[in-house]
Amino acid sequence: MIFLTLPPMVVLLIPVILIEEFAGRKRINKVSQKKRLLGITKANIASTFIGWPVAWILMVLVQMLTGGGGPHGLNSPMGAILSVTQQAPWLIPYESDLYWMIPVAMGVLLIPFFFVSVYAERYILNKVWKEEDKTDIRSFSWIAHLYSNGFLFLVVICYACFSII
Repeated sequence: MIFLTLPPMVVLLIPVILIEEFAGRKRINKVSQKKRLLGITKANIASTFIGWPVAWILMVLVQMLTGGGGPHGLNSPMGAILSVTQQAPWLIPYESDLYWMIPVAMGVLLIPFFFVSVYAERYILNKVWKEEDKTDIRSFSWIAHLYSNGFLFLVVICYACFSII
């Protein structure tokens, strides 16, 4: 799934940065708009190209260690659920069902990626925005990622609707 999720994340990087900058306008005020935008950009580039792939590798390892390396089957509700949740990082290729499995797996992956982004970007922003209060950066990180991941979730829902139709 990393090969399917990373290209759209690169394309969506600019809207995500703008959404997070908008979310930070009221919360981060000791740094200039230029420095705020630069910090958010650096943090998002790092989490996209380093944080997400590292998180994906860890999720693949968890998948393999918890029995997610083999097929669960799509004949039962539990098998279908496990096939797109436990196996979200590396889907078993059920060729005729990938049209719905890929967007659902993308939505599932947004959950761990949300937390990786919050903490990885907060770490970077603490280094870039040294004059800003750490509590404000923590608050900003959660709020900004609720906005940006809400946007990403809407993109995934649109993709799922398009795939199903």
